[in-house]
Amino acid sequence: MGSLGPSVWAVSDGRAGNAAQVRALTSALGALDRWVRIAHIAGEAHRQEPLVVTPRAPWRWLPADRWASPLQALPKEQRPALAAPWPTLWIAAGRRSAPLTRYARQASGGKTFTVQILDPHIPPSNFDLLVVPEHDALTGPNIIRTIGSPAYFSPEALEEAAQAFADLADETRRSAIVILGGDSRVHTFTQAAADRLEGQMRGLAADGWRLRLTASRRTPVPIAARFRQMAGDIGAAFWAGPQDGPNPYLAWLLFSNAAIVTEDSANMLSEAAWHGLPVHIARLEGHGDKFDRLHDSLLQRGVARWFTGTLDQWSYEPLREAERVADLIVEKLLERYPPPTFTGSVKAPDWLS
Repeated sequence: MGSLGPSVWAVSDGRAGNAAQVRALTSALGALDRWVRIAHIAGEAHRQEPLVVTPRAPWRWLPADRWASPLQALPKEQRPALAAPWPTLWIAAGRRSAPLTRYARQASGGKTFTVQILDPHIPPSNFDLLVVPEHDALTGPNIIRTIGSPAYFSPEALEEAAQAFADLADETRRSAIVILGGDSRVHTFTQAAADRLEGQMRGLAADGWRLRLTASRRTPVPIAARFRQMAGDIGAAFWAGPQDGPNPYLAWLLFSNAAIVTEDSANMLSEAAWHGLPVHIARLEGHGDKFDRLHDSLLQRGVARWFTGTLDQWSYEPLREAERVADLIVEKLLERYPPPTFTGSVKAPDWLS
């Protein structure tokens, strides 16, 4: 974001899903139409790279408000980064980063506006703004609830993907991205789930659908290998890492007409919904109350349907939650740092007369 405007520290605990939400929100905030509104703010301690904090045991086992000395929880090499001058804005995600968000707010004397994403499991009053998914069922005056996770793709990234993968455009309107998740605390990508999903995808391919499969870091290796083999059998595309060439994920979202997404990731579901794709949720094994509420909210809003082996196409207002949160942050910053007022009249130059 350069040296002009407020300074922003993007903070995560290193977990990919948490880092993605911080990245989405900071990118949305940096969009030109928002940034120009707060460019008058003179920030300190500009940081170009994300700040990754990895608290050690036993601190990471304790509630965020029980950390007597938050800096001591960090490895020695990470501690010097958390010092004055403090940024204008601190955006963090994940329960393990919450104690450090709280610390930054206190150490800056309240000057740093702190935004915490996801339920920190301590009172919201410890932060200036708490961003939580609707399915967490938290409420409060400084809480903003999102449908799913904040997702964002900049116009520059979209244009770059469109140019780099222009050959993926499909005039038949029968292309689908398949986003495979994996095992989590409440879901398991079992062989039975893989059997069901593979059979359904082979049926779609036989029906003329052009499938594009991508696996996540949590996809079990045997499951990923199985779907790689299947992709080869049916002429589908498959990507799981750099070994498969340049990452086509954004282009697949951009140039697909429907999405199949396993039920285990709010981020993956939200990224497909950001593009307004008809989202078909593929079941795994297991369930959690929070995910049940997430799925219900997507179903009720017409964003998603359960995947039963066929693909439908419908339209809805794309979910642009990162933009909505970024707009609120801009408003909060403008309350603290009102833009300068220009006085006097502006006279046109003589050569225009």
